[in-house]
Amino acid sequence: MSPRRRRPFPPGHHQHVIEAIRRNITHPRNLNPERRQRSYHCIVKRARHNSYRVKRPGDTGTRHLAPPTIRLANLLKTA
Repeated sequence: MSPRRRRPFPPGHHQHVIEAIRRNITHPRNLNPERRQRSYHCIVKRARHNSYRVKRPGDTGTRHLAPPTIRLANLLKTA
């Protein structure tokens, strides 16, 4: 770039480009799909050098219809 044609600094006129990039990044096709609610044991399909159990025919996962409910035990009742 020649010295006569310098870009303005700070580049405030690029705001529309930044907005377009943000729209593209947050577009639903670029986001990860929602994760299914499920709970599986710490099991691996193939044995390796780790402490996890190897998967057996009876080791099936449980799918849930809703997120887990958090229940707090031993709460003090307030007056």
